[in-house]
Amino acid sequence: QVQLAESGGGLVQVGGSLRLSCAASGSIVSISSMAWYRQAPGKARELVASATDGGVPNYADSVKGRFTISRDNVKNTVYLQMNTLKSEDTGVYYCYALLKTRGSWSGNWGQGTQVTVSS
Repeated sequence: QVQLAESGGGLVQVGGSLRLSCAASGSIVSISSMAWYRQAPGKARELVASATDGGVPNYADSVKGRFTISRDNVKNTVYLQMNTLKSEDTGVYYCYALLKTRGSWSGNWGQGTQVTVSS
């Protein structure tokens, strides 16, 4: 069984910064990609940033230049450094990992962490 444990969310003022972390644990053989999604109230979940092992990170246009995704493959952890936060960045942030266990490849989600940016 795989678990994704997120941390780092909270309340921050416009222009501030937060760093999210997501650690994957369990019987993991390999992780292909890790990503952050977010869901604002009343809106669909959207991709914020993704990082494929050995590839170039991908960002939503709305966060380019402000957010940075990084991975620690030894710790099976993905981070999202969020700078110059805007009110529209408010939402629940979910970690996603495409990984292989002893059985097969599967997509896995974290439970979500709330980010609130106040003006």
